[in-house]
Amino acid sequence: MASLRDIKNRINSTKKTSQITKAMEMTSAAKWNRGVLNAKSFVPYMEKIQEVTASIAIGAGGVVHPMLQHRPVKKTGYIVMTSDRGLAGAFNSNVIRKVHQTIQSRHKSNDEFAIIAIGRVARDFFVKRGYNVALEIVGVSDQPSFQDIKDLTSATVGMFEDSTFDELYIYYSHYISAISQEVTEKKLLPLTDLTTSHKLTSYEFEPNAEEILEVLLPQYAESLIYGALLDSKASEHAARMTAMRNATDNASELIRSYTLSYNRARQAAITQEITEIVGGAAALE
Repeated sequence: MASLRDIKNRINSTKKTSQITKAMEMTSAAKWNRGVLNAKSFVPYMEKIQEVTASIAIGAGGVVHPMLQHRPVKKTGYIVMTSDRGLAGAFNSNVIRKVHQTIQSRHKSNDEFAIIAIGRVARDFFVKRGYNVALEIVGVSDQPSFQDIKDLTSATVGMFEDSTFDELYIYYSHYISAISQEVTEKKLLPLTDLTTSHKLTSYEFEPNAEEILEVLLPQYAESLIYGALLDSKASEHAARMTAMRNATDNASELIRSYTLSYNRARQAAITQEITEIVGGAAALE
């Protein structure tokens, strides 16, 4: 049985842990609020560029562009978004598990795919298993700007255009609410599903649709990656906030349990001392 000093030390160490997890929860809550705002603020831009791209590509008719065309799939690219650190519950493991299961079911050889890792956790996981990590970026800001990932998005889209990849998927955690995030798979390239909920607008443009789409389609694909990153960051902060809140609650429960054990042990010690005193007094009579 643990001594009173051991129990007291456990109570003190658990209280210190609780203070740390509470502080981390509050920090994540502030980042979460801003992350959700960033993700929601990007939605109107995404909807507009999708509507413009669809209007030009569909309205022009017969436009031929590599990013709009299916081709025989020899190699697939997977963009995987995780965080750089843990303490976020199942946020990272859910995304990685989904990607790993997909790779296992679709491919028989490592030569058939490559990974583009955004986040240290994803990078480390796939490198340790000997998978081909073609591109990587770690240390992305908690509130990322497009400039933070511009080089990676440009390189990724370029690898599809030069046929390094014949299709490109993106995996990330989609933000639903503070307590709910969903792992999402989205086919990024080729852009064969240029649909929009808005009515297509007829645009006047020059010189021609092909030259405009030559510039617009890569920008659209890059914006899809950035939008998914903002969504993923909002999910990460929400998941970490929830995980730290649960950790704080668990610490509080442990403190109550240890305190009860301490009081019982202390009461038993006092009772034992009284019994010994009474016994000693009786022996002297």
